[in-house]
This record gives sequence, C-alpha cells and structure tokens, in this order.
Amino acid sequence: MRRVLVLALVGIFAVVGASPAAGSPQRRADVVAEWFDVTAATVAAAGAPTQSTNSRTWAISWLAAARAARAIPTAQRDRADAAVASAVHAALVALAPARRAELDAALRTTLDRLPPGGQRDLGVSEGVREAEDLLAERRGDGLDPASVNAPFDVPPPAPGVWQPTPPSFTPPQQAGNRFARPFLLARADQFRLPPPPALDSPRDRADVAEVRAYGAANSTARTAAQTETAQFWLQSSLVGYTEPLRAAVTGLSGPPARRAALVAAFHVILVDTQIATSDSKYAHLRWRPVTAIRATADPQWTPLHATPAHPDYPSGHNTYSGAAEAVLTAFAGPSAREPFRATSPTAPGVTRTYQRWADLTRDNVDARVWSGIHTRTADEQGVVLGRRVAWFGLARFASLLG
Repeated sequence: MRRVLVLALVGIFAVVGASPAAGSPQRRADVVAEWFDVTAATVAAAGAPTQSTNSRTWAISWLAAARAARAIPTAQRDRADAAVASAVHAALVALAPARRAELDAALRTTLDRLPPGGQRDLGVSEGVREAEDLLAERRGDGLDPASVNAPFDVPPPAPGVWQPTPPSFTPPQQAGNRFARPFLLARADQFRLPPPPALDSPRDRADVAEVRAYGAANSTARTAAQTETAQFWLQSSLVGYTEPLRAAVTGLSGPPARRAALVAAFHVILVDTQIATSDSKYAHLRWRPVTAIRATADPQWTPLHATPAHPDYPSGHNTYSGAAEAVLTAFAGPSAREPFRATSPTAPGVTRTYQRWADLTRDNVDARVWSGIHTRTADEQGVVLGRRVAWFGLARFASLLG
C-alpha cells in the first residue's frame, strides 16, 4: 500500500511542480498560508451548520487553487501566488457571500504585493476560471445542509437498533450524506464496514462495560487527564484538524501548487470520508452506548457529554482522524516538521502540543469512549474506514488536477 501511495504522490507532485531552487533572493509572503487562514476565518464566521458542507467549501476552494497553479512554471511565482489567491477568493465569495467585503480586502492585500500586469493578471484570470468551473462542476452534489440532513424514518425500538438519545432526543442527523456525490469514491458504500460485534458477544460486552465505567458523567474510573482529552476533542473534527493541517502546510516545501494540493487533497478526501461514514452508520444503525446501558444495566446512566444524533458505528470523529492521518502522512511524513500547538473551542484555555499525526488519532479514539458517546469498536473501525477511503483517494487524487 505504501508503494501505491508513493507512486500516486509522485504523480501529484509531477502535476503541481517540483521544489524551487534554494537560496531565493528575498523572503516572500506565504500566500498559501495566508489564504489558508482566510478560508478558516471565512468558514468560522459564515459556515454552514453541517460539517460536510463546510468541508465542501474547503475542498472546492483549494482544489480550484491547486488546478489554477498546477502548470505554472516554478520561476513564475507571482503568477502562481495570484492564481492561488484568486481561486480561493472566487470560490469563497460564491460559497460565503456574506464575507464578500473581508474577502475582497484580503485579495487586495495579496495582489498589491505583486507587480501589476503580466504574470499577476494571468494568474488572476486562471484562478477565477478554475473556481467558476469547479463550482459549476459541483453544483447539485447533495452536500448542502438540507440534503445532508434529509429526513430519515427511525426504525421501531429493538435491542441494538439506534434510537434518538437523551436529553434532547434530536431527530437523526447526517443521514443524507450517504446520498451526496463524492469527489473520488465510486459510490458511498464502496468501503462499507462489516457489521458491528453481535449483541452480547464478548467484544460487545467489553465495549459497553468500558463506556459505562469510563464514560459516565459521574465516573470514578476516568482520570482528570482523560476528562480533559474528552473535552478537548469534543470539538468538531473540521475545527480540530485545522491547526494540524496548517502545521503540515507550512512545513511542506515546494511551490504554491504543491502546498495547495495538500489542502485540496485533505478536504476532498474528508468529504468522501464523511459520505462513507454516513453510509456505514445508517446501514448498520447500531444503538448508542447510552441506549444500550440504560436498556440493559442502568436506566439512570448518563454520559459525560451529550450523544450526537446519529448511530454509533462507526465513529465519525475517527473516520475523520483515520483519513486525516493517512493524508498528512502521505504528504508530510509521519510527523509535522516541528511540534505544533493545538487548541479547542470546547476546552477554553487548554493548549496541547502534538507532532505525530498518529497521536491525534489515538486521542480521538480514546476521547469518544471517555465522553461516553461511542464504543471503542466504533472508534477503531472508524479509523479503519477513514484510512481505506484516504488510500483510495490518494491513489486517484492527481486525476482531479486535470
């Protein structure tokens, strides 16, 4: 599998250009990092209520940027910078029009640093064209919020079968993701997981017992450090992986096209991962730990954190972490170039330091058990599904660059 990924990435890097010669005469502004931050700010301020819709915004914006810059010679850096900035700007204006003023100001800042005419203007036209073409290509792909949260008929209660969970008993969410059009997968069920452990099997009993002990709101088994991990990774995966992805992007050598390709590949593959996750969740409809524990052991049991409104198997946080780890490793190796700091809106004031991508995956697996909202099997199989989608996508990503 590693040989397949290496060959696939050689193809990607051949399309987007080789590393520049060392010893450039002056330090340039990092336009890729600059527009990465603009994208993050735009999604934070004007994003959709559904994560996969926001992942789509990232994917379209940065795939357009990677396409716009892919064939630009390394020496034409002004043209490449203009192409990346203009592609991301054009896509974001279309997808988050409420941020038009901020996006226009950011584009002026970028373009005003570049010599007028010539390369700059050519790059602008290339970026806008690629964004417009990609927006048209992805129109009606089923990743809008209404389609993502399409109605789903909850099955009658039965042992092992998912039901809305306390305290809110919210109707099922993200059921429509599985009907969306992927970027690279042939279909949503391409890597559907096998069924979860049989009810009352040794693995099922162990899973439920672990969550009951370590995931309870009043747990005496869970340590303070474990509670902090659960609280830290309660954040959405898209938000939680923004800082790790930025660390990979800023640590990656090469021209703008290569680094834009990392951002694009990451989010394209994560869109497909969320589609595949919805398929497995709603194919197996496994009940959540809170439902299982209340039905079989303790009617008053309460998890540390409120349970999200979709089935247990697999864990979406861990399909995300598995896919993210695979993409980051393929582009940047097993670790960031330097240790980086990570924060979380669900754990204000807490800062964690990471370097190995696998450590993010490990913490996500544990966190969902310690939150009381997933079984360990759902977490571990989520990682498996995410990696499979990522390996498939990485082997084919170059085909999206044209």
